[in-house]
Amino acid sequence: MGPGAIIGIVVAVVVFLIIIWVIKTYNSLVKLRTRCEEGFSTMDVYLKKRFDLIPNVVATVKGYAKHEAETLEKVIAARNSGANQSIDQRVKDENQISGALRQIFALSESYPELKANTNFLSLQNQLGDIEREIADSRKYYNGCVKKYNNKCLTVPSNIIAGLFHFEKMSMFVVDDPSERKNVKVEF
Repeated sequence: MGPGAIIGIVVAVVVFLIIIWVIKTYNSLVKLRTRCEEGFSTMDVYLKKRFDLIPNVVATVKGYAKHEAETLEKVIAARNSGANQSIDQRVKDENQISGALRQIFALSESYPELKANTNFLSLQNQLGDIEREIADSRKYYNGCVKKYNNKCLTVPSNIIAGLFHFEKMSMFVVDDPSERKNVKVEF
């Protein structure tokens, strides 16, 4: 075997290893992106459950606090207006709905009759359960997005991500700074 044959074999092995690396990196990016989509889809199921309960909350609250019920209805209408919204827009809309729900449930302190309404209390408990499920699914989704984004942005996998147009995904974050403040609890 001459030196040319050895160089040819080395080049072939290196090319083969590069091809294997490209395939492996591409497949891992696809798997991570699919996991992110699955995480968002799971969260979307809980958001839909919450969304389905909201008309009942609005109907219960209307008799006690018309203005707040109208606020929530406007937020829902805004969400319904955008059929195929981006994840960023969905995050914004869901944060608005969360804020409106918090306002309505805070109202129960001002309206003793509402606070005593069994239907309202039941809806509040159901929404509380769903909010915990949403929080858990947001954690899962954000964890998946973090792994995916890290893979897309770090060297050398960012080369494959760029070549095959794997775009950075958005996390599901809290937009409203007031939601980050500590809650004051009084007894």
